[in-house]
Amino acid sequence: MSRIAATFEQLRARGERALLAYVTAGDPSLDATARLTVEMDRRGADIIELGVPFSDPLADGPVVQRAARRALATGTTLAGVLACVERVRREVRAPIALLTYYNPLLAFGLTAFADRAAKAGVDGVMVADLPPEEAAPLATEADRVGLDTIHFAAPTSPPDRLRLIARQSRGFVYLVSVTGVTGERTDLPRDLEAQVRALRLVTTKPICVGFGIGRPEQVAAVGRLADGVIVGSAIARLVEERSASATLAADVGDFVAALKRPLLDSRPGEPDGAGTPRTPLRARSRKA
Repeated sequence: MSRIAATFEQLRARGERALLAYVTAGDPSLDATARLTVEMDRRGADIIELGVPFSDPLADGPVVQRAARRALATGTTLAGVLACVERVRREVRAPIALLTYYNPLLAFGLTAFADRAAKAGVDGVMVADLPPEEAAPLATEADRVGLDTIHFAAPTSPPDRLRLIARQSRGFVYLVSVTGVTGERTDLPRDLEAQVRALRLVTTKPICVGFGIGRPEQVAAVGRLADGVIVGSAIARLVEERSASATLAADVGDFVAALKRPLLDSRPGEPDGAGTPRTPLRARSRKA
């Protein structure tokens, strides 16, 4: 069982939903990314997504695009991101997944990437511009070293394609809630429940919803439907606004804690989960 799968199993046992918190690695610096990763883990992020900055981030809206440009301007590379993960891995209990585009992986070399990522302590990889039909070369290398390869389902994905996406995803399925790019929205899609239901019909794997979610009340609403909630642009915007502040990590940590609060166990007669220590996660194994 992978560290990501173990996380969802433990959350399910506690009656919780997962918070997946995203930051662009290297914005405002890799040192800051290391501090943010540790603090987000400490304040309740169940899975941490590190975005690998890329020059042509076609799935990202303006906030994450600006974060990628700033990260690239500081010289952030895929190798640097992997070194950052290795640096914090012993302090961070939450699984760490990379959100990237395919070009940086191809330039690095798929075999070299898989080996280096596993050694650094990366748990999963999401490639925004890699369809499952073309993912076999990466999946082969990822499976070899125990990395989960996570694919994206869209609101426009028909049932047959949802089956393919779910079958090839490891760890969880990333459900994109809207057509378009990343970025905070005022309202959640009206058909989100139907989207989740359609995916539930073809898989028992955890479903995590991302794109357009940025406020605790939105997190609460999505958490009633899905197994996990992904927040990216709202955190990236906060990093942008507070990047020069000495309280950057603490400010992001406070926001992450506020986002996690609605996802904690709140069954009648039981504590709301606040302060509950994380149980140690089991080591990677494909024998589960």
